Amino acid sequence: MKLFILYQTDNWKSKASRVCFGIFDTRAKAIDSAKWQELYTYNSEVIVLEVTLNLFEEI
Repeated sequence: MKLFILYQTDNWKSKASRVCFGIFDTRAKAIDSAKWQELYTYNSEVIVLEVTLNLFEEI
């Protein structure tokens, strides 16, 4: 099963600046949530990472 993690980060997309905003079962729901919470701004980026459930790995 695939899950999608929604992050907001700075323009340089550094891992230190990531803020998690939720975990979703579809990419469309993650993007809709980012739009609804107005995470898209001129000085930030939105990242949606796809991860596999029950798989041990670094994200």
